[in-house]
Amino acid sequence: MPRSTVLVADPETATLERLREPLDSAGLRVVGASTVREALDQCEEGVDVALVDADMPDSEGLELIERMKALDPDLPIILVSDRSSVPRAVRAIQLGAYHYVQKPVDPEKMLPTIEKALETTSLRREVRRFRNDQSKPYSFDSILGGSEAVAELRALLQKVASSPASTVLLTGESGTDKDLTAHYIHYNSARASGPFMHITCSAMPENLLESELFGHERGAFTGAAKLKRGLFELADGGTVFLDEIGEMTAALQAKLLRFLEEKALKRVGGAKDIKVDVRVVAATNRDLDRDVGKGEFREDLYYRLRVLAVHLPPLRARQGDAQLLAKFFVDHFNQEFGKNVVGFTAEAEKLLSTHDWPGNVRELRNAIERAVLLAENETLGAGDFSMLQSRKPAPRQVQLPPEGLDFKRLERDLVLQALDRVDWNRTRAAELLGMRRDQIRYRIEKFGLESGNGRSAPSG
Repeated sequence: MPRSTVLVADPETATLERLREPLDSAGLRVVGASTVREALDQCEEGVDVALVDADMPDSEGLELIERMKALDPDLPIILVSDRSSVPRAVRAIQLGAYHYVQKPVDPEKMLPTIEKALETTSLRREVRRFRNDQSKPYSFDSILGGSEAVAELRALLQKVASSPASTVLLTGESGTDKDLTAHYIHYNSARASGPFMHITCSAMPENLLESELFGHERGAFTGAAKLKRGLFELADGGTVFLDEIGEMTAALQAKLLRFLEEKALKRVGGAKDIKVDVRVVAATNRDLDRDVGKGEFREDLYYRLRVLAVHLPPLRARQGDAQLLAKFFVDHFNQEFGKNVVGFTAEAEKLLSTHDWPGNVRELRNAIERAVLLAENETLGAGDFSMLQSRKPAPRQVQLPPEGLDFKRLERDLVLQALDRVDWNRTRAAELLGMRRDQIRYRIEKFGLESGNGRSAPSG
């Protein structure tokens, strides 16, 4: 295993000679540099920790720290000075120095500091490697689809990702991979090395969501036993993905708008503004234009979020992509389940190409997963997709009375048609009508609706 390298950048050899033997005995490789140019050359060859004298002959030590950090942001640098200067130490830390020590350097005290710095180097580089590995699946070339709609989406996402805009709004039906799209935007942006944080706004009550986003101070409320940093703080320099933004309450909408405009937040129970730099990618399957018109979503927040708007096309609008995605998912689930499915019969391919996929890519993925898992043959036939072929009751036709429009009956029949179309699944019926699930439930109770076989609507 290669030894870690310690660079001692000092115009005099005293510090280097004092440290060489104890560091070598500790299994470390020591290299020296008496000028800035030599120090930078050593950095380019690769070092794991650097001790930098504050008074280099061809440059001030603080300037060398900046140049070394530009070459290797993860390199821990220890500033060494023979003058006790608090302002200089503070400035060194601001520039990214790991530590500050005074001459003469004591090897016994220096060794533990160097060992901790090496641990920091290893951890930082491991995090960077992990983030790079994470970003590989999110190259734009990996967006599957040969349709014109996907080609246009791919081109738009490249522009959005490279843009410095701090807000992006993703719209589209459920199942169109808005979560995956947010990852594409993050990992192809200048923020790719920063954190990616994700939260679903409908998954928790208002007070808990506020704490998750903005954090809270110790004692801010019952149970707040210690300070908590929120997602916006933790994602500084990166991206926060707010899924189902249309479900956010009016009070939180106002706080989010303030944060986006001022790029600062206050923790719950706090009084101090905390500046952070994050990109917010918000997503919704709701019609926010309509919600703004009905007063259910703040108009100013809507326009602030949609600085860059991306609409994800439904699968039915992506000609030929269903078959391509189906083959990809077959390969994926073959590996996961240890199967050897090699393709589809002509009947199965026709079914996949003609189905309208109301659940979009998510529905297709689930259908392929089930088919591969239960497959008894190497080729999937139409019978392996029986869930797609099941016939639902024909939608009831709206009959207008001769004397005019009966709005109550029209509302009732529209709700019935939506429920019939999705096999009486309340959540999906609400999506079709642009409603919330509780609004559908209210109308089912209001009109005393039941499905064709006499059962009440399932809660799905």
